[in-house]
Amino acid sequence: MLYDYIIANYDKDEPIFLSELPGNSKDYVRQEMKQLVDDGKVVRLYNGVYYLAYTTILGTKGRVSVDKFLKKKYIAPNGAISGYITGIQLANMYGFTTQNPACIEVCSNEATTKQRKVDIDGRRIIVYKPVTEITEENITTLQFLDLMSSIDKYSELTGDLLIDKLKQFVKEVNVDFEQVKEYISLFPDRVYRNIYQGGLMNELV
Repeated sequence: MLYDYIIANYDKDEPIFLSELPGNSKDYVRQEMKQLVDDGKVVRLYNGVYYLAYTTILGTKGRVSVDKFLKKKYIAPNGAISGYITGIQLANMYGFTTQNPACIEVCSNEATTKQRKVDIDGRRIIVYKPVTEITEENITTLQFLDLMSSIDKYSELTGDLLIDKLKQFVKEVNVDFEQVKEYISLFPDRVYRNIYQGGLMNELV
């Protein structure tokens, strides 16, 4: 039974993609999932994506994990690197700002248009098409260049504090500056300025 398979293979807040479920045909699987939705056993997030229905310890209706959705859909589908978090959330993750993003921005090979906005369980997600294909080898370089294209807009740090934090970030994620030289022309000119003001220009020469 399909429900038994789902229970055995999915966490309660994990997105379930119709395309990954076993069955004799996708039409059959779709009909089975519709019945499970009607029975209140699974919740339809949007067309082709579901999650198990559950109740939290507070007695409220359980929700899908947006982080798990992002990882499975855009960042590492099938376990292969395909995207990364960018924008203000990236700046927040590494301590450049305390601001919490109103929306989550992600750059992903899975994007089919230059920019797309989607709502997932009440959270706005903006998906960008990368300037070049994201791989396991270049992901930190591209993420660094994305950060440097907006660090002047998002960072609450300035001067030596910003320089120290940027150097810490470069070391932590192991940015390859030979790759930076290779890809920097694909990004806005302000990246050069922000790298210079961030005390990292020596890495490029």
